[in-house]
Amino acid sequence: MPQTRGERGTRPKRKASAAEAAPPAEKDRERDGKLRDRRERERDGGERGGERDRGERDKGASLSDRAYQQIKEMILTLFFLPGQYLNEAAICDLLKLGRTPVHQALQLLQVEGLVEVVPRKGVIVRPDSINEVVEILDARILVEVELVRRAVANSTREDIKELTAILEKTNRRHGGGSLDAFVESDRAFHVKLSAMSGNAILADFVRLMHERSTRFWYLHLWQTVDVYAAGREHRTILEAMETRDPERAARAMRKHIENLRERLQHILHHGPGRGGVRPAAAPAAQPRTRRAVT
Repeated sequence: MPQTRGERGTRPKRKASAAEAAPPAEKDRERDGKLRDRRERERDGGERGGERDRGERDKGASLSDRAYQQIKEMILTLFFLPGQYLNEAAICDLLKLGRTPVHQALQLLQVEGLVEVVPRKGVIVRPDSINEVVEILDARILVEVELVRRAVANSTREDIKELTAILEKTNRRHGGGSLDAFVESDRAFHVKLSAMSGNAILADFVRLMHERSTRFWYLHLWQTVDVYAAGREHRTILEAMETRDPERAARAMRKHIENLRERLQHILHHGPGRGGVRPAAAPAAQPRTRRAVT
């Protein structure tokens, strides 16, 4: 039987899918579930990517810090001498590190005043004159006298034990009269006292100033300081800490730094004289065995 025009133009109805046949509320729940699953996958991927990025940043920071610490120690102990030009590629080879952490370390050391970038020449280990070291000691007097007062107020029994151990360890290991013994004890003692003050900014300033002058002790300690007198002065400061006497501690700290300053001033105006280091310690004042880094 022939179809009419209206019948020929009518398409058969498509069967509704399960999703379309579902009530509107169920459709919304299904859509929300898919969106939630997608967001969770994206978040998990982002977290893993963020952890990976943080890990790479931490690794980079760790390598830069390692380069910074090692190069600084080489400068302070005269592995790299004042006035010596440094080659980044050679330092990378020496430390077994990449160019980026070494470059970042040298930038930080420039900020601290230990190296200087000379245009068209490279990086040079910055020398310090006696006048500059005197100025450093003037700055330390202004800051450390106040910090030791605060250290007395903040000190605990554990702090006192640690200060005592610093001095006793030095005497046991080095006999109390060598250059290395003095430098090790002096650095550790002053850094600990500064940290006890509770003022992190000033404590960091003292640490930097102390490090700036450390190389000078290695070069000229035999003519700039009486290590036995310095040891007694450290003990006087410690005794004031033990009795919780802030003013006595402040006076002892001032005398300790001023005595060294006066010795430097004497050398500046009258030339070198006899120091207080044992003769056996004199070889330690010579530069460490060095590998050329040029």
